[in-house]
Amino acid sequence: MHPRHTIPNAVQALADPTAPAGPQVWDAMTVEVALSLMTAARARHLVICDEDGRRTGHVTLARLTDVRDSPDYTDRIRLRDVADDSAPGALAVPH
Repeated sequence: MHPRHTIPNAVQALADPTAPAGPQVWDAMTVEVALSLMTAARARHLVICDEDGRRTGHVTLARLTDVRDSPDYTDRIRLRDVADDSAPGALAVPH
């Protein structure tokens, strides 16, 4: 019996032309960490993945900045709480 090979997430993203390309991060990442990562990577958005590596949404730099500057912001807000789209499994918070 041969081991099963899986397609890397980057290749899966290329198979779906509507999926945004970009750095992939876990949905449990905090807004502050995501903003730091985006600055370092010079990225304008992040692809959000669940614990199984499946794409669940994406978030833009503008969205994260708005969330951080909001009076309701806390350092416990996770990317899963602020996704920009409503892909299956993504929890989108109204803007």
